[in-house]
Amino acid sequence: MPVIAPMPAARPARIPNQRDGAEDVAAGTTVDHLTETYRAHYRSLLGLAALLLDDTASCEDVVQEAFIRVHSARKRVRDPEKTLAYLRQTVVNLSRSALRRRILGLKLLSKPMPDMASAEEGAYDQLERDSLIKAMKGLQRRQREVLVLRYFADMTEAQVAETLGISLGSVKAYGSRGIAALRVAMEAPA
Repeated sequence: MPVIAPMPAARPARIPNQRDGAEDVAAGTTVDHLTETYRAHYRSLLGLAALLLDDTASCEDVVQEAFIRVHSARKRVRDPEKTLAYLRQTVVNLSRSALRRRILGLKLLSKPMPDMASAEEGAYDQLERDSLIKAMKGLQRRQREVLVLRYFADMTEAQVAETLGISLGSVKAYGSRGIAALRVAMEAPA
């Protein structure tokens, strides 16, 4: 069970009215009664929230929010004896809302693909890409052009020949020599 924090200091019992500075004592729960309810039942409401939620910070937030909402709606609570019941119901409703938000947040989190590479494999792949790019830069211009168009742009040999304006035999020769040069460059220690 989570540790329950000590009851925070109570707010002043008297809240001035905007018109004449008099205390707000209209029909419904008074500020004094709400303050006394806060002092007497804060811990029990915190315990109620702790049964519904799993962390102390969320429990405290829910209870504080419940008191704020009851304070805002205190004129609608006609019977001051029902203030505690209204607070309990508000704590339960706010706890439910907090749990719904968490569940929705978990559903919206992106799930990793089952065949997704680990961080180490990703780093290794990046190193391989970097060394491939370095090796490609070391090739002759025509070899590099043929390999890029053939394997990265996924063109046929005939399309590469047409694009570069060279014969089909030249495409095959540049491609063959380029791959051989890449093998040598990739096997050589860095």
